Amino acid sequence: MCLILKGESLSRTALPKDKCFAIISASDARAANASVEDALLCKAGTLDPKKAEGKILVCLRGGNARVYKGEQAALAGAVGMVLANDKDSGNEIIADPHILPASHLNYTNGVAIFAYINSTKSPIAYITPSTTQIGTKPAPFMAAFSSKGPNTIAPEILKPDITAPGVSIIAAYTEAEGPTNEDFDTRRVLFNSVSGTSMSCPHVSGIAGLLRTLRPTWSPAAIKSAIMTTAMTQDNNREPILNAFYTKATPFSYGAGHIRANQAMDPGLVYDLSVYDHLNFLCAMGYNATQILSFSETPYRCPSKAINLANFNYHSITIPKFNRTVTVTRRVKNVGSSPSTYKARIIKPTGFSISVEPEVLKFNKVGEEKSFRVTLKSKQSSARKDYVFGELIWSDNQHYVRSPIVVKW
Repeated sequence: MCLILKGESLSRTALPKDKCFAIISASDARAANASVEDALLCKAGTLDPKKAEGKILVCLRGGNARVYKGEQAALAGAVGMVLANDKDSGNEIIADPHILPASHLNYTNGVAIFAYINSTKSPIAYITPSTTQIGTKPAPFMAAFSSKGPNTIAPEILKPDITAPGVSIIAAYTEAEGPTNEDFDTRRVLFNSVSGTSMSCPHVSGIAGLLRTLRPTWSPAAIKSAIMTTAMTQDNNREPILNAFYTKATPFSYGAGHIRANQAMDPGLVYDLSVYDHLNFLCAMGYNATQILSFSETPYRCPSKAINLANFNYHSITIPKFNRTVTVTRRVKNVGSSPSTYKARIIKPTGFSISVEPEVLKFNKVGEEKSFRVTLKSKQSSARKDYVFGELIWSDNQHYVRSPIVVKW
């Protein structure tokens, strides 16, 4: 029976068609002075050319750059490389511009290929040329490298805020360096595929810039609100977005959800913040007058009354230290094209009851602001030791203004 494992790569070179080569774990090509762990990670100087030459090496992800592992395999004389995910990387695979024929496998398939190598005296394999694939499902999919919550500095503020495309992003690329961004790479390309939070950031920045052009009177907070409250939490299978381990992701993975530029242009309502809201936030974080002056054009005196960050007019509701009942306040502004009436809908976090007062917000004009209160109640302190998640959605049947609710006893 032939074992076919599907991976990803941007390798421009290819092995001879349908020709098999010996395949070994990189640890079996270990140099005499190297540890098994370092050789398996294909670190510099850990591979013995006498053992690796003419073979396909299986390197484990982690410890050093993915493309750097390919360079070490090539320097050792390997004809190809399989990059197998470690457990922490789960099922996230990335198309990298390796300098030798290569394939990046997820954790499940990585386990399978190591099992195959250990099951026979003469394991063999071949790597097919890379081809473009479109219509991938499920997508979007949370990358293993993506930032994770909760917020350790201000736990009342949900982080991350949003998620955006950040895996295998094709874009124009500098010819000042090679596609692997490593000194050894002498190739030059006009376009490249790159992965990382540095790829998702331009997506969000670009959308924020477009919104600023379209809505020049909006504040940065209004733009952020529009992006967050219109985000989606389902993939192209109409199922909840998954993380790298094929389990359901949470707001601590994607924040408000996956960004949607077209919807952000017309959010209906926004949660706005003034300069004074931000200065009060700094007060609540313990900043003194001298420190606050670094952010303010004029001296600012903090309110004498303690500030509750749960009432910060953010686009999500996070209660990190819940105790039986909590009420938070928010205000929203009508940025639609006409007067409208919005009704509240709640998806309750497990073990909690939630009420909204008022349940209906009637806006008589564009630009009008309305306040509301959200009250959470629960008696199940012993049953809920971790965060649970819900949603508040304001809708006029045309707009759906969604805010995550995050609660922990």
